Amino acid sequence: MPYINVGDENSGSIDLYYEDLGAGKPVVLIHGWPLSGASWEKQVTALLAAGYRVITYDRRGFGRSAQPSGGYDYDTLTTDLHKLVLKLDLRDAALVGFSMGGGEVARYLGRYGSDRVNKAVFISSVPPFLLKTADNPEGVDGGVFKGIESALAADRPAFLSTFLRDFYNFDLLGGKLISDQAVQSNWNVAVGASFKGTFDCVSAWGTDFRKDLSLIDVPTLVIHGDADRILPLAATGTRTHKAVKGARLEVVKDGPHGLLWTHAEKVNLELTEFLGREDSGTRKAEKPLKNQQTAGIKQTV
Repeated sequence: MPYINVGDENSGSIDLYYEDLGAGKPVVLIHGWPLSGASWEKQVTALLAAGYRVITYDRRGFGRSAQPSGGYDYDTLTTDLHKLVLKLDLRDAALVGFSMGGGEVARYLGRYGSDRVNKAVFISSVPPFLLKTADNPEGVDGGVFKGIESALAADRPAFLSTFLRDFYNFDLLGGKLISDQAVQSNWNVAVGASFKGTFDCVSAWGTDFRKDLSLIDVPTLVIHGDADRILPLAATGTRTHKAVKGARLEVVKDGPHGLLWTHAEKVNLELTEFLGREDSGTRKAEKPLKNQQTAGIKQTV
């Protein structure tokens, strides 16, 4: 199995598990909390069939990657992503982020630019800025984040069980668009993640990505469900669409947060159609690569 080393902690190395499949233009899929790269299975199948090279990886602390005690802030997580991009020497890649993974897409383009990236996709994503502040009244009160942290500290397995049912709107879609077994499979992945990483990522959700979004200069697609209970459309997807010049917004009717599974056919259609388009006028003029060096939120929870 392929791994990339992104650092060390005491006597252990911090290695990230990744999969690099197929041939063609590269598409990097960045998973959400508290899952792993395996959560993209329905998209990987469609993208490989469409002729793309598909790269998934497990964020530090999750899936088959190492579980260090720190590094769960977006600057470190994005550095991890950049090291993978450099290791695989990806060029003209599409970055596709789901939920928390949308933060890495935004921060990557804001920090490293688009020399190696030609398209960006945000699916049910956390940007632009979840935390309520004086200049961000649309955000979520910080007490909600504290409540999630308290619930995780008290009984992480129980909290994750409830969270994943809201993730898929299971009360409405269970037995129709998602099975008990699929949710259980997600719980198995989630409960096996680093308890420290699972907890620390909650504070990272309050990261301000507004400046990062303003710097995006590649064609961008935003996909979001209008029934998302974790990251409601009005607080996230709609605002991200407005923040990125020339971005396109696709709203999935009755789509929950976890629409990668429940509405996979719709997501895959929009994703492959967007990736197959010729670059639009919003794309910057091509330039040589620089010598770059490695350097769920609910009011009721």
